Amino acid sequence: MKQQLGIACASFALALGAVLLAQDKGGGDETGPYDLVRGWPQNYCGEGHVIGSTAGIWADSPDRVYIFSRGCLPVVKDTRGAADAFIPARNASGYDLSQKDPARHPRWDHVFNVVDREGRLIESWDQHNKLFVRPHRILVNPYDPDRHVWLVDDGAHAIYKFTRDGKQLVMTVGTPMQPGDDATHFNRPTDVAWLPDGTFFVSDGYVNTRVVKFDKTGKFLLTWGQKGNEPTETRPGYMNTVHAIVIDRQRRLYISDRANSRIQVFDEHGKFLDAWPNVRRPYSLLLSEDQHLWVADGHTQKFTKFDLNGRLLFSWGTFGAFPGGFWGVHQFHTDTEGNLYTADVHVGRPQKFRPKKGASPSQIIGTYMRGSN
Repeated sequence: MKQQLGIACASFALALGAVLLAQDKGGGDETGPYDLVRGWPQNYCGEGHVIGSTAGIWADSPDRVYIFSRGCLPVVKDTRGAADAFIPARNASGYDLSQKDPARHPRWDHVFNVVDREGRLIESWDQHNKLFVRPHRILVNPYDPDRHVWLVDDGAHAIYKFTRDGKQLVMTVGTPMQPGDDATHFNRPTDVAWLPDGTFFVSDGYVNTRVVKFDKTGKFLLTWGQKGNEPTETRPGYMNTVHAIVIDRQRRLYISDRANSRIQVFDEHGKFLDAWPNVRRPYSLLLSEDQHLWVADGHTQKFTKFDLNGRLLFSWGTFGAFPGGFWGVHQFHTDTEGNLYTADVHVGRPQKFRPKKGASPSQIIGTYMRGSN
């Protein structure tokens, strides 16, 4: 028996040694359960320029990925000579209606773009550039069979709904270039979410501190939310920087009360249900098909996974301007193959990640809740 045990232990040691030898040395698990797809997307801004601050990203399919950026910027030479150095986009966070100011936006082109799985440019909707001031978010109603593209521009105080090919603007919500706080005006809106019948809700937003409900035609229905005392507000319904919104299958709304480091939960009529504190800076939310809430945190630079009772289940992510790091993930999305797409607003870049071979499914950001009619 002792001899057999000794042989078994020796065999295990040899097997373990072989596994350890096969592993790469060093590293810090910077990209969690994913591998970065390097060189994605290709630089559609051209030689001598880089993609500007990237606020929105959405995977309509693995071969049709939407990117909403703030124009193109000249390359800034890195005098440090560091490997994989990346110069942050200078137009990352500023709010300026004069988008043609050459000091801030020297090239106001390639604002909305469509790329394929290799990152090659398919379309650029430059015919609509005059509508955009400060791109903020891309959305597609999960219950819409025609997959219209909704673009939120907080600088224009408006939300635009386009046909999938970008040839027709079919609806404008809000009054472009006119801030306000009523049924027809926003003041820097941030996000949109839908019910199955087309009813939609807008988080409004950076200046206003409310949620606005509309029917499927864009008719105003109701609003709720009051200005709180950031950064320590705890009262239900009081908010500051209302930055993102998603809806689960029980028709509950999860609202990013970003400046107060929490998520508030409401029913579809604006009744307060719950609050999740200690969520540092919830920049973007994704409600997955398997009914988990994923949060991109702009302070910790982590992705965090919660169940719908607010219990933290998993987190990963690393701060950095290097490829694979994060610096203000302003929106993120997944495709049907499990790939993850991120939009860094403080660096000015879109990124694509593939699940690592053998990664636990529980650690992969789930497929966006696509719904059904």
